[in-house]
Amino acid sequence: MTLLLFNKPHGVLCQFSAERTGPPRPTLAAFVDRPGVYPAGRLDLDSEGLLLLTDDGRLQARIADPRFKMPKTYLVQVEGEPDAAAMDALRRGVTLKDGPTLPAQAERIDDPALWPRDPPVRYRKSVPDCWIRLTIREGRNRQVRRMTAAVGHSTLRLVRWRIGDWTLDGIAPGTWREAPVR
Repeated sequence: MTLLLFNKPHGVLCQFSAERTGPPRPTLAAFVDRPGVYPAGRLDLDSEGLLLLTDDGRLQARIADPRFKMPKTYLVQVEGEPDAAAMDALRRGVTLKDGPTLPAQAERIDDPALWPRDPPVRYRKSVPDCWIRLTIREGRNRQVRRMTAAVGHSTLRLVRWRIGDWTLDGIAPGTWREAPVR
């Protein structure tokens, strides 16, 4: 059984083959040269961070299937500075168009001093931003972005840092390492 921890850069598709329509985009094939592994879950094109790849279907399901409620932790740079009410709303769960989310763990954090993003996040001198750490146990499409928007704060940068016990610690963008399966 193989498990790879990959730090997906911004702008990379979570698939090995290129899309047939639209502009050409880099795929996992440009970074991961291990045959037979597939992503366990997804990160959208605009998101960065931890993507797990495995050759084991049961492990893939355990990681990606929302029924297993594996925690996923994101470092989220948001526009503005969420007040206590916005943070409490995230902790209680917010209502999205596809229904209420489960409660999340949410806290404001200092700038995590991550690698530079390419392209850089837009900077607006007149609008402050801040970072929050958000842990969810679901995996809806663009869920974290929709949750921060629901409390009035657009996501500027989204980095998945942890899935279960696996983290990005020591993995540079565009690189991967093999991990033991627990």
